[in-house]
Formats: sequence, structure tokens, C-alpha cells
Amino acid sequence: MSFPGSGLAKGLAVTLRTMTKKTVTAQYPDVQPELPPRTRGVIALLEENCTVCMLCARECPDWCIYIDSHKETLPAADPNARARTRNVLDRFAIDFSLCMYCGICIEVCPFDALFWSPEFEYAETDILELTHERDKLREWMWTVPAPPALDPAAEEPKEIATARKAAEKLAAAAASAAAEAEESE
Repeated sequence: MSFPGSGLAKGLAVTLRTMTKKTVTAQYPDVQPELPPRTRGVIALLEENCTVCMLCARECPDWCIYIDSHKETLPAADPNARARTRNVLDRFAIDFSLCMYCGICIEVCPFDALFWSPEFEYAETDILELTHERDKLREWMWTVPAPPALDPAAEEPKEIATARKAAEKLAAAAASAAAEAEESE
């Protein structure tokens, strides 16, 4: 059974209880927030790994990645070999006003040239300045955290297990061949 004004009394009781507790509000510009591990902030570029394969730009659902390149001919190392050509990155830019931070570009990159950086303070006063070129993307690369440590209880990857078994088989064959060679001497 409630009496008139009981809701007001309950509200005032809650107010009085919370007035005596310490505040938990972080004063943001002065105190940096504790970000969870592997936070998605911006996309960073490790330019040395980029082969200009254009997979990131083709798979981006927003078409916010802009890549320009040119071909460069490398002289042949051997006189009988032919000259090689390779793509050279001229421009790599991401328009963060269009980006939806889905991470598809990072997942499809076969050469690990793109990474998530926890950097989140890149606001601009003009929307046109949210297109960041490769120099800025390279700066963010140094804020990328190291990958998490492997779980010691995890199952060994099949590729490594197969390679290890093949190496053990070769080592056993070499040891038996060496033992046969010693016996025949």
C-alpha cells in the first residue's frame, strides 16, 4: 500500500544516497580513458607491406579507400633473366567521414599492411579534412598494440603440426641413413 507522496520520498532518498558517493566521471581531456584491448579506433598503414594489390579498396563497402600507384621496372639480376615490374604506392588515403569501421579492409589484406589503432582523437572542424593520407596513416602505425599472446592451452594449428611431422620424418630418415652408412663402413 502506498501513501500520497511516497514516490517523491523514494526519489529524494535516491538523490540523497547518490549525493554522498564519490563521482566516477572522468574529466576527459585531462584524464585519458582506459580503453579495452584491441579497441577499434582508426586504420593504420604499414606502407612497407603494401603491394598495391587493391583488395582493400575493392572490398570496402563504402569505397572510402583511395589508392594510386605506378609500375616500376626493376633490372634483371641475371643477364639471362627478364626485367621485373612492380607496383609502387603513390597515394593511400582513407576518408574517415565515409568509413564505417567494419574492418573488412584489414581482414582481406593478404600482406598485413593494415591494422587497427586505438587512436580516437582525430576530429576535424571541416569534414573535408577527414581524408587522411598515407603519412598520417603511417604515424598511427606506431600506436598499434602488440597482438595478444597465444593461449598455451590452444590446439596447435594444422599447418604447423603437418610441417613438424614432415620435419620429424625427414630427421628420422636422415638418422637411419647415417646409421646405415656407419654400419656399412
